[in-house]
Amino acid sequence: MKVEYDAARDFLYVWFAVADRKAARTETITPGVHADFDREGRLVGIEVLDARAILGDDPKIEFALAAAS
Repeated sequence: MKVEYDAARDFLYVWFAVADRKAARTETITPGVHADFDREGRLVGIEVLDARAILGDDPKIEFALAAAS
């Protein structure tokens, strides 16, 4: 997973797939939030336009990964 934020454009993208996987279809989740899917219907990433308006002025990104077994 990769999180990319462009402050100049106020654009946030969360990659759930390798960066070279191309989106074949985009669905609008809510205005300004879009989900990209590949040809097989797997989620590639989520883009957030005008991120500060949606996430607030000081967004924090946190996640935890389970330990490998």
